[in-house]
Amino acid sequence: MFKILKAEQLAANIYLKVVHAPRVAKHCEPGQFIIVRLDENSERIPLTICDYDREAGTVTIVFQPVGASTQKMVDLKEGDYIADFVGPLGQPSELVTDDFEEVKNKKILFVAGGVGTAPVYPQVKWLHEHGVDADVIVGAKTKDLIILEKEMEKVAGNLYICTDDGSYGFNGMVTACIEKLVNEDGKQYDVAIAIGPMIMMKFACLTTKKLNIPTIVSLNPIMVDGTGMCGACRVIVGDEVKFACVDGPEFDGHKVDFDQAMKRQAMYKTAEGRALLKLQEGDTHSGGCGNC
Repeated sequence: MFKILKAEQLAANIYLKVVHAPRVAKHCEPGQFIIVRLDENSERIPLTICDYDREAGTVTIVFQPVGASTQKMVDLKEGDYIADFVGPLGQPSELVTDDFEEVKNKKILFVAGGVGTAPVYPQVKWLHEHGVDADVIVGAKTKDLIILEKEMEKVAGNLYICTDDGSYGFNGMVTACIEKLVNEDGKQYDVAIAIGPMIMMKFACLTTKKLNIPTIVSLNPIMVDGTGMCGACRVIVGDEVKFACVDGPEFDGHKVDFDQAMKRQAMYKTAEGRALLKLQEGDTHSGGCGNC
């Protein structure tokens, strides 16, 4: 059992839990995720890691309720317990694993959309702790949906807040903010990391491709099982079949087939759709095929 040490609502329909999980905290790195199961009757929920404290043995998760289990998780308070808290899973961010001498010389831009701000934060924090300041764009539909602004201000080199309705910060979507920074402000970036809803990552990548900025995306939004066996997060990257939970969650955004991934995501929500996908994809349907 894993004790919840802090429970907080960050914004409308966005919640934070700090969980005492020493073994996970000891080994996790930015970019990875965990799987939560509230009790023996609950579904498995893959969630990216928002923060961790190795000394305190805690891991912070941020989520939006989208189903029965995540709705139940909203109601858990400080002092309550979670049955299973498994991780770290997935591959760490390339910024953590690549040669640091190369990383520290890069001009890096993070683009966070909505709840995608949560997995962006530990990467920006890790870079800051290692003496690397990155620019960060945080976007949401309205001011009330902006999360972790104060935390991000402390670790970002430059923080740009934008809202679709212009209620706070830059008036417009993250894609317009990217173009402004490059085309009007003269910013140059060696790499961008975009994390958020699938549609936001798709258009962020279309924008950065036009601007010749290599871009990494996190495909956590399409995960279901978290082990590669269910086939939900099967995605085409370039000419290869990949699975977000075991091969990722981060991939080259300019090679991801977002339209196919979003179509599969919609089909996977129904039993008929899942059966059709399994029939169409055969041995490449799940990560246990040996072909991924």
